[in-house]
Amino acid sequence: MIRDDAEALRTAAELAEEFRPGASGRDARRELPRAELDRLTATGLLAVTVPAEHGGADVSAVTLAEVFRLLASADASLAQIPQSHFAYVNVLRQQGSPEQRAFFFAEVLAGRRFGNAQSEAGTKHLQDIRTRLVAAGDGSYRLTGVKNYSTGALFADWIPVLARADDELLHVAYVPADAPGLTVTDDWDGMGQRTTASGTVELADVVVPAAHVVPHHLTFTGPQLHGALAQLLHAAIDAGIAAGALAEAADFVTTRSRPWFESGYETAAEDPLLIQRFGELALRHRAADALLATAARAVDTARGDLDDDSAAEASIAVAAAKAYAGSAALEIADALFEVSGTRAALDGLNLHRHWRDARTHTLHDPARWKIQHLGRYVLNGTRPPRHGLL
Repeated sequence: MIRDDAEALRTAAELAEEFRPGASGRDARRELPRAELDRLTATGLLAVTVPAEHGGADVSAVTLAEVFRLLASADASLAQIPQSHFAYVNVLRQQGSPEQRAFFFAEVLAGRRFGNAQSEAGTKHLQDIRTRLVAAGDGSYRLTGVKNYSTGALFADWIPVLARADDELLHVAYVPADAPGLTVTDDWDGMGQRTTASGTVELADVVVPAAHVVPHHLTFTGPQLHGALAQLLHAAIDAGIAAGALAEAADFVTTRSRPWFESGYETAAEDPLLIQRFGELALRHRAADALLATAARAVDTARGDLDDDSAAEASIAVAAAKAYAGSAALEIADALFEVSGTRAALDGLNLHRHWRDARTHTLHDPARWKIQHLGRYVLNGTRPPRHGLL
């Protein structure tokens, strides 16, 4: 059990150092991080957002964002896996009944992991959810559909499934991973985040008791932080990728790179042009971290006094952090090769994993729409819409 924010941060920092040495090899071999995820779970870190009244540490958004940033700086795939876990713990905080909270929070405190069965491929758009939750005569439900990009499902004890009920409203059904009719296939073949096992979940008439169904649609009927918190963790992953790429670039230049012959210096690290470029990249990295921290504080502030204005400010702050961190991660991961030289391109070094991870993760949702909402908010005072991506 982790008891407070300080312990959560110490644990995350220790785990990052523990996971860092093997991250490149796991990516190169597409070796799923089962042992590492079990180690992460065993520390109690996945239970840190359980409310205090249920026995959890109930850490701040500032702490949770830093936990993800630290983990992603070591292994972006590993950090991605529990993102949905925390999002669906938050669904229970917002819309779970007292009985549901008591049951599922106890599960989380006992080390049970939540996965994700949310997105669907081939539909009209992201919100076109076709998985059906049909009421049965005995008070239970039947769940049918196919989910893609199901990060965490392969490693989960419970798989939260986003589905539409008979009234077309969105619900989340929490389904045990071994439920009859549920199949998880590890068919993820992305160029980046190779070891997230973000594969396919198929649901064939899966029985779900009513006690395991949460009315998620109610989350968006008033001021909400569900989207801001979920996106904050994505921003933290991007900021972590940027930090990891910059650290690896600095290490490579100081230990392996040769100076350019025109520079007149003995080492590459003395080259003033490289020094300038590293300064520029460090600014990007620091700005990404600063925007992340600002966004996390806005989420914490809104939690303390939630209304339309505080929720909007939190969503806008997170949107800014996510848009900036994504571009910073891509620039720094690309510049790693620019500053390091030809040898950095050797496939066996696997330095390209940082760019592959950044490019893959930043496709999660488009930054251009976040920038649109920023512009409307600043120019016209238009609050951002209420949905799970803001």
